Amino acid sequence: MEHQIIIETEVEGVEAFADALREVIPAALEAEGVGLPCEVDVLFTDDEGIHQINLEQRDVDRATDVLSFPMFEFTPGEPPTPEDEDLLDPGSEVLPLGDMVLSVDHIKAQAAEFGHSERRELCYLAVHSVLHLLGYDHLDEGPQKKQMREREEAILGALGITREEDHGAE
Repeated sequence: MEHQIIIETEVEGVEAFADALREVIPAALEAEGVGLPCEVDVLFTDDEGIHQINLEQRDVDRATDVLSFPMFEFTPGEPPTPEDEDLLDPGSEVLPLGDMVLSVDHIKAQAAEFGHSERRELCYLAVHSVLHLLGYDHLDEGPQKKQMREREEAILGALGITREEDHGAE
């Protein structure tokens, strides 16, 4: 299935990150059983940029690693299917799934903090965001968070992106 991953950047040097997203986002959508072609819009920014978006959109006055803005409210584990074709954009015939904003500053800092590559951190955050776009959440710190973490690890594991296999590699 042909998904559209539209990438914009406010920072330099993210070409390798963009290439990784073009692989991991469609893989996450496939792993979740999404049955429609989707569009995901991605913005690479820095901590200052994501802080401003977080403040304007969520009234949260701090930088973060990733923000997700879904276009629809899906139920976790119940992805859009061909029966949901009424959700497709009539002009492009794709499902506008939503927006993802990634802080390159946070990606680099968290990769160093957790002892794995920047690529692994980026892929983790992208999968995390895709799951948010598909209705997953982790605000309860209980079963929902556990469900989301299990899906993240399953998707990354299927791609061969694990903490152990990727320790420190760039």
